[in-house]
Amino acid sequence: MDRRWLPLNALRAFEAAGRHRSFTAAAQSLLVTQSAVSRHVIGLEDLIGIPLFERKPHQLALTDAGRRLLPVVTRAFDRIDEALEEVRAERAGPRRSLRVALPHTFAHQLAVPILKDFRAEHPDIGIDIDSRIVSGPMERGADVAVIYSEPKVTDRVLDLLWMVRLTILCHPDVAARAEGTDLGRFLAAHDLLHVRLEDRPKTYLWEMVTRTAGCPEVKVDRGLVFDTAQMAVQYALSGEGLALVDPLLFQAEIAAGRLVRPFDLMIDDGYGYYLATDPDDLGDTAVSVFRSWLIRRFSAPPFAPERRA
Repeated sequence: MDRRWLPLNALRAFEAAGRHRSFTAAAQSLLVTQSAVSRHVIGLEDLIGIPLFERKPHQLALTDAGRRLLPVVTRAFDRIDEALEEVRAERAGPRRSLRVALPHTFAHQLAVPILKDFRAEHPDIGIDIDSRIVSGPMERGADVAVIYSEPKVTDRVLDLLWMVRLTILCHPDVAARAEGTDLGRFLAAHDLLHVRLEDRPKTYLWEMVTRTAGCPEVKVDRGLVFDTAQMAVQYALSGEGLALVDPLLFQAEIAAGRLVRPFDLMIDDGYGYYLATDPDDLGDTAVSVFRSWLIRRFSAPPFAPERRA
């Protein structure tokens, strides 16, 4: 599309309506009339030839096309806003802020504690962390995202940080009950703590354990279900339940003796932590610097493959 005809007002109206899921709220945020917002959105839909919203009584929902377009438009406006702020504050020195999407457990256990090192090396680059449990195109329009995923073909550049291996972790008092028993009886005697995986049944990971350990008869459709590995481990730390997680995420708790491995069992679940970057952003200095820094940090032990014995 010729940039001379790029419908900026219509895109602003669409972005506000998509963010608020309401033409009325969008109009209030833009200080225009509701009819103006609606007219702009209709014009944009006519221009691209596809609906962006499903219009229902008292409800406004994005279509698939709308869900694809919204984070891109939001990100574009955010970057324009950031650039204008940087120019406005030029006397204080240049500053670039990166929006970084991280899985909740990864952010809390690994990333946040080391970000001070990145800030010390690159004080001119700000970091805006988003760890909400929401997925979407380029993880809600972030500049850089870490995703927990199986290997897949995508239009993004994916850098593997490490492949996940799972083990059973629990409170030391619970682990003490493993002495003199086998894994099957131990599993049957305790609550199993499940972590939700997108498009997988809740029992998916524990079934891998029972198959690997040769005790498929153990019933694993029981226990508690959590959104994140951190929540499952938090429950295990209270003194009950068995968490099936990657020990690299909980090194501090293991080193302190708050979590222990009752059995020497490790399984590959086929997932890994990947750094995802839009190819168009590889030329962005701040994105390139942060990407290189994160890859370098996670290429060292204990994340390096040769140390995963």
